[in-house]
Amino acid sequence: MAMTLRLTDEESARLAELAAAEGRSKQEIVRAALAERWARQRKDQQLGEVVQRVLPHYRGLLDELGPA
Repeated sequence: MAMTLRLTDEESARLAELAAAEGRSKQEIVRAALAERWARQRKDQQLGEVVQRVLPHYRGLLDELGPA
């Protein structure tokens, strides 16, 4: 699927600078940024799910320990 990405002059310059520094196309830089952002969001979501599942088990202990 094609799309148009509208960037400010400053954003476009930064993208071009990154692409040149890494020897990759601007398209590759944007795709990599998207993949990294998605992976980080997924990891945060998974961590939240684990905390929600595990926290009730340790709630009593945490209450005894008090605030950090």
